[in-house]
Amino acid sequence: MKILGIDDNEEINKLFQIAFISSGHEYDYTLSSREGLRLIRENRYDLVLLDLAMPDFSGKDLLESLHREGLSGKQKIIIVTASATIDKDLDQFKDIGVSDCIRKPVDLDFLLARAEEIIA
Repeated sequence: MKILGIDDNEEINKLFQIAFISSGHEYDYTLSSREGLRLIRENRYDLVLLDLAMPDFSGKDLLESLHREGLSGKQKIIIVTASATIDKDLDQFKDIGVSDCIRKPVDLDFLLARAEEIIA
């Protein structure tokens, strides 16, 4: 499975990278939603792990851009966030291609299992 992590916290990205690579998957990451959008436009990922609370161009902005450009079905997306606003926006996010939402702090075993389940 080829995964892209988009989170402005490099430590979280590196932790996810270790976990996914150790499980036999490819894992790239970026600290910027704008860069994440560019990578999604140019590459094929099986799964994107997306934080919502990002400076300048948020995860929500990225989701709206993907939807507007017709790219929201190009890969599966799991929102991984500490944001409390997720509950009220969950249905809207699912309407534009989000497969699941997982709150931080994340149990890595659960995240790996959920990612594999979504891709299967």
